[in-house]
Amino acid sequence: MAYDKELIAGKLRRWEKYLSKFRLPEWESISDIGLYMEQTVVLLRQYIDYLPPELKDGQVITATAINNYIRLKLLPPVKKRYYRVHIAYLIIICTLKQNLSLSMLPKIIPTGISEEEVRKVYTAFARRHAMATGYFAGQVQSMAAPILGRKAECSLATEDTNEIIATSAILSCFSRLLAEKLILLDGRTLADGDSIEIEE
Repeated sequence: MAYDKELIAGKLRRWEKYLSKFRLPEWESISDIGLYMEQTVVLLRQYIDYLPPELKDGQVITATAINNYIRLKLLPPVKKRYYRVHIAYLIIICTLKQNLSLSMLPKIIPTGISEEEVRKVYTAFARRHAMATGYFAGQVQSMAAPILGRKAECSLATEDTNEIIATSAILSCFSRLLAEKLILLDGRTLADGDSIEIEE
């Protein structure tokens, strides 16, 4: 595949700028007035708006998907209206489902917890999301330094867009595997946690 280096550099700079400002909403600013399904979908698309326009055609956030999350009991019961608690669950679900199976999500935000506990989980998640976004943007800058006209200080740095694509996909796979391996250790101990490596 052939990529225009100037176009890639411009897109990377634009995304870097966008990510530097992007934040999930704070708990207090999430709507708590009781929204209907379509209003909830519109609001979620605004809150999680980092998908590039080219990928938005197959919307990640749909009424069908939300109904599926309810059916799978991934969020508290809904009686026609969605409140702050439901929207917080949906923000976490819609963010993480890109890289975790839906069955893993209750380990991160279980249902049946109090609103105060949901607030704590969501607030910690939003804070971690902001830090991870900054970290990720820095990693992209390091990897794409030659394209961006910056000094390459990372062994993964390249000006080959195909290599950046492959590396990003590989890192995504390893990140998902790590997250799922750690989730599967919930409730286990050293005695029943399978094989480990002892530091020498």
